[in-house]
Amino acid sequence: MSRDRYRPRTFVREVILLLVAAIWWIPFYIIIAISLQDREAINERSLAFPFSNPQWGNFAEAWGGGSSTGLGSGLLSSFIITAGSVIVIVVLSSLAAYAISRHASRLNTTLYFLFIIGIVLPYLLGLIPAFILLRELGLVGTHLGMIILYTGVELPTAVFLYAGFIRALPKEYEEAALVDGASPFRTFWLIVFPLLGPVTATVSVITALFVWNDFFAQLVFLTGTSNQTLPVAIYGFVGEFATQWNYVFAGIVISVAPVLIFFIFTQRQLVKGFAGGIKS
Repeated sequence: MSRDRYRPRTFVREVILLLVAAIWWIPFYIIIAISLQDREAINERSLAFPFSNPQWGNFAEAWGGGSSTGLGSGLLSSFIITAGSVIVIVVLSSLAAYAISRHASRLNTTLYFLFIIGIVLPYLLGLIPAFILLRELGLVGTHLGMIILYTGVELPTAVFLYAGFIRALPKEYEEAALVDGASPFRTFWLIVFPLLGPVTATVSVITALFVWNDFFAQLVFLTGTSNQTLPVAIYGFVGEFATQWNYVFAGIVISVAPVLIFFIFTQRQLVKGFAGGIKS
């Protein structure tokens, strides 16, 4: 019972953790403080008293402004590209990893090492060839073109994670399904894929965060189009001679909000997914 007592040492630990948490929240405080200021009033004093005269209209201006489209359109484009990339990557990488892990051959081994090389090489090396290819296909500036691009970028990492997880799964259920007459494709979707929940959560989170936050590729492929994403739309407030920092930070708040809301409602599932992937 003595171990369960609330001791002074426990109180000190809690205070230290609260201080660390407060320090971690400083960047968020600065972002919100600047987003609520007038363009001319952004200074040290305004950061100290951000709610003395909050300009909530900054969010409305940021939502409707931007470079060529507003943040509302950018939010929709970011959601379409992110969701589409996650779905395509999960489907293709899980199938590829299953074939590589369950059917040993020289070809599958070679493909696996090619995927490993794809993880090591930075995707920026292939950005120019990818741009030329998508331009020839008429997909530059489109949602489909960005989904294809991000699928190629994130597929190696997803295959690597799925392959390691599938190798740790027992084969008895698959063998029983095949004996009962199920095809390999049906066996995968009905037996194997439901068991891949933890690694699927991991792949989905990694892919979604990368695609949602990526800026350079979206700047190259989507600038000047009606399909530009949130990062590109926010960049529209940065000018050569003047920068609307209050609108920039208001846009950042709008961009971060969906990620925070997603994490708040799914944190238990995400922790289980990461823990399950590590345990396997």
